[in-house]
Amino acid sequence: MCKACEYTIHGAQHHFGWDNTIAPVETVAPGTTICFNCMDSSAGQLGPSSTVADVVALDFGKINPVSGPIYIDGAEPGDALKITLEGFAPREQEGSAWGWTANIPGFGLLADQFEDPALTIWKYDAKTMEPSLWGDMGRVPLKPFTGTIGVALAEPGLHSIVPPRRTGGNLDIRDLSAGAELYLPVEVAGALFSVGDTHAAQGDGEVCGTAIESPMDVTLTLDLVKGANLRMPRFTTPGPVTNHLDQKGYEVTTGIGPDLMTGARDAVSGMIDLLTARYGMAPVDAYMLVSTCGDLRISEIVDMPNWVVSFYFPRMVLE
Repeated sequence: MCKACEYTIHGAQHHFGWDNTIAPVETVAPGTTICFNCMDSSAGQLGPSSTVADVVALDFGKINPVSGPIYIDGAEPGDALKITLEGFAPREQEGSAWGWTANIPGFGLLADQFEDPALTIWKYDAKTMEPSLWGDMGRVPLKPFTGTIGVALAEPGLHSIVPPRRTGGNLDIRDLSAGAELYLPVEVAGALFSVGDTHAAQGDGEVCGTAIESPMDVTLTLDLVKGANLRMPRFTTPGPVTNHLDQKGYEVTTGIGPDLMTGARDAVSGMIDLLTARYGMAPVDAYMLVSTCGDLRISEIVDMPNWVVSFYFPRMVLE
């Protein structure tokens, strides 16, 4: 798993939220490769045997733990931290690699339509990473990545882990997978890098608010680009990012109008309607399923006053 790992950051070495006064758990030189034992986004509150009652009981003060922070020698405001994602190793529990997807009341793109809690537990093979079964109806291809990855903000105080920020954080970009290179603006001495919220699979948009949330070991290398003066994160992928789901094409629904958020909601609602009518699944199950493997895209944003948002669901999942 490790590319000559020089350090291991254990699961207990985590924190909640961004705060530039949190003491670093390790100080490293640029070019160092580290293995992080990342917890799932519930910080262990959910497990392979959890039920919907555990979703109701979630302590939101313990959501999205990130392992770290790491102080990088020589990192200064105005630099960029280059993170090369070397690999992901899902951890087993109760005899299998696993993950969870939940509808959490008050959270998600369609929170007003899905007010009751729901939970799906996934099991999969950590060695083969074969698609994970969706009940007896489908299979979701897996693509491990880290949902939350960032450095400390210059502003003092504790900042919530939930929203993404200019220094990274809860980005939920599924293409930050093995081989990707991420560049983050450094705002404080040492950068204070942390990572967590590992996912086994997610669709672009993570529309119900959760993906296949899965504890994993993440190996990455930290480097510096002096004087980069980035304003926002940027990243490079090692190759194609969509062909793992393209074999049988897509079902696509759209939302059209003058507001992109309304368009996004309409496109996702349309796909839920299509899947429930065609396959007889419960709407909340369709909502959670599409969050793990469907892609929300802006298809057109120039022909005012209306814009087009599309939702792509890969046909291979249920065929």
